[in-house]
Amino acid sequence: MSADDGLVGAATLKRLRLARGWSLAGLARAVIGKAGALGQPLDAGVLSVQRTVARWESSKAPILPGDRYQLLLAHLYACGADGQVSLGAGSDFSELLDALAHLGESERHLDELRTLLVRTVTDSGGALLALLGPSTRHALSAALTDPARFDEALLADMRHAVGDVNGHIGSVPFVRVQLLLAPIVESCRRLLGAAVPEPLLPGLHAVAAQAFTVAGRAAFETRDDAAARALYAEATAAAEGTGSSWRRAVVHMSHALVTLYSTPGIEPAQQLVDAAVRDAGAGESVTVRARAHALQAEIAARAGAERNARSALTLAWYDLDSDRDGDPAPSSFSPAHLRGFEGVTSLYVGDPTAAHDYFARSARALQGPREQVQRAIVTTDQALARIRLGEPESAAELLHGCVHTASATGGRVAAIRLRRARSDLRPWRREPWFADLDDHLIESLGA
Repeated sequence: MSADDGLVGAATLKRLRLARGWSLAGLARAVIGKAGALGQPLDAGVLSVQRTVARWESSKAPILPGDRYQLLLAHLYACGADGQVSLGAGSDFSELLDALAHLGESERHLDELRTLLVRTVTDSGGALLALLGPSTRHALSAALTDPARFDEALLADMRHAVGDVNGHIGSVPFVRVQLLLAPIVESCRRLLGAAVPEPLLPGLHAVAAQAFTVAGRAAFETRDDAAARALYAEATAAAEGTGSSWRRAVVHMSHALVTLYSTPGIEPAQQLVDAAVRDAGAGESVTVRARAHALQAEIAARAGAERNARSALTLAWYDLDSDRDGDPAPSSFSPAHLRGFEGVTSLYVGDPTAAHDYFARSARALQGPREQVQRAIVTTDQALARIRLGEPESAAELLHGCVHTASATGGRVAAIRLRRARSDLRPWRREPWFADLDDHLIESLGA
């Protein structure tokens, strides 16, 4: 952090305070009041907290608020002057995070703070417009009334909001993901049927395709298969309007995974994967192409077609190792994800020892909040490999952590794989460790 950065952060904190009409003492009283409301009373009086606030805003040597004060400020500024909870771009909360960043707070800590506030908002049931900033809410309301007022700025805000929700998968349960997405999904539906400016249509279709896809995934994870199918149909139609075949491939891949776990037989998922490979091959994203080939390998392995599976994996690595400068979706798939697919291939048509090692490497690398659901799936598959290697008790130890993640997120795929692992452990059902795992599954997942 440079001295200039710190001064920018301090000035932002001062501006936020003054915009609320608070003196230094007024903010101190608000902070103390919020601490009491959260059941975490401060052991400090108004004068003491006032002096601390002044140090944050110093024009000479500002200091970064401590973790506890950051949390209290986050709760204060998450609620706008209009009484609405707002965490999106342009909100006071967003400005607070920017100020803390300028004062030297790490990006990881700020992400954790933001996730905590999202969880708090969805706990209280007030999430419907939480990720849309005040200006975005106003602009969106105006565009829904008069589609001619839909513009690039609103499109960018909607794109950011959808990406924001997508980024919270793994940090908040899927039922809350649905709640956060609801206003954006409905707005996309209405705007797609309205006379918005034609040059903005491809961008609107792209935002809608992503929103419908994430909503379809969330509906599936919360066991609403009918809603999931309808949302994926909407996502496919929206992707058609983007003019980018790689976006259609992304929809097909998500739909394929959902179909694999909700429809009998492998053929329906196979058809979607084949469509994804065709669209990815014609698209601009090498990363999406790699992901499509990886999924093609899994489907082939599940069907017992080892040669096809190995060929698809080779293509996936070739894609992933290619030059990806300018790729429109560079972060959607990584070597850590691909190693998980290598593990699945080896689990079905290869050596369980190799499968176990692939899964272990993948799980170690999948550490981000957005990757927790995938990590639970990979680790459950790693446990399956241990069972096949004759290490059932060690497999059960791994599964306890997966139960916790599946319970916290409501992830259906992880739960399905956990039940399969439990079934494979039935020969050891009289062992005490099996009873412990069974109790954990029943307590957490009801099965």
